[in-house]
Amino acid sequence: MVVKIGILALQGNYQKHCQILSQLNFEPILLRYPYQLEQVSGLIIPGGESTTISKLIHTAGFRQAIQSFAQQYPLLGTCAGLIMLSNLRQDDVGINPLGLINVNVTRNGYGRQLDSFINNVTVTLNDKQQTIAATFIRAPIINDIGPDVEVLASYNNKAVAVRQGLHIGLTFHPELNDITLFHQLAFEEKIN
Repeated sequence: MVVKIGILALQGNYQKHCQILSQLNFEPILLRYPYQLEQVSGLIIPGGESTTISKLIHTAGFRQAIQSFAQQYPLLGTCAGLIMLSNLRQDDVGINPLGLINVNVTRNGYGRQLDSFINNVTVTLNDKQQTIAATFIRAPIINDIGPDVEVLASYNNKAVAVRQGLHIGLTFHPELNDITLFHQLAFEEKIN
């Protein structure tokens, strides 16, 4: 039986996440309504514009549904998705984060669209390090990390990938570089 993973398809770049999930033999399901969470065993909140995503989560009635879902199933948030999973705190005008990962972030921490870049990040898993290329587009910066949060990757001595319990948040877009590692980590280890 193929495991179905939902992708919040309200706004943002979700098609590349579909490709990554298919590569990993998951069935991607584009979610536009809260009841669709009953059909999936994990959820991706993709990048996009965080204030828009926050408003759409509210108006579409997803907020409580996602928070309930998150008690039992893994979530992966990339860029704006991490902002939504965080506690935010810095420059949080217009955003109502879900508070599922105990980190505080600053939106557009590396600058605006013109300041977007690709660079290597160091991933540390099971005491082994590897380097991957990561795309940062108007990426948030993680400022504060709670004691219950594990740093999975860093760039310039700053956390860029974190995990708390079932949930993983990334400041960058692994899907744009065809990196499957974080999708695998979020969903294969928790579901199998």
